[in-house]
Amino acid sequence: MAGNVVETLIGAVVIAVAAVFLGFAYTTAHVGGSMAGYQLNARFASVDGLNVGADVRLSGIKIGTVTNQRLDPQSYSAIVTMTIANDVKLPEDSSAKVTSSGLLGANYLALEPGGSEKNLAAGGEIKHTQGSVNLMDLIGQAVFGAAKPAP
Repeated sequence: MAGNVVETLIGAVVIAVAAVFLGFAYTTAHVGGSMAGYQLNARFASVDGLNVGADVRLSGIKIGTVTNQRLDPQSYSAIVTMTIANDVKLPEDSSAKVTSSGLLGANYLALEPGGSEKNLAAGGEIKHTQGSVNLMDLIGQAVFGAAKPAP
């Protein structure tokens, strides 16, 4: 009988520790809803590997999240909508680039501030963009480009 009480207490402790761990993971991963801020748009030729929910970073610091991606039916360019933290104001001539965290890392949107005196307003568009680079194309160019015979 005493064994059942001990097992019940140990089970309760394990459940409590798991609940604390899940609560900590939930708050630090920022999965509890969208980030408060203002929205910006950017047009790209290609956004391969960039997903909704991906980070938007400035100087390596997360300042926002990609909230939507859609195709412009007239120009066939990808339009990415992002939410930027309210305390971050970006100059009008800022640029955006799809890049990755490493060879096997996830893609994110890297922003680089410009030098303009005017800031982008909510709903504005980042004009200077660079789409994602296909890693397999780069490897193919390096391998097959170096194999060309000398004239």
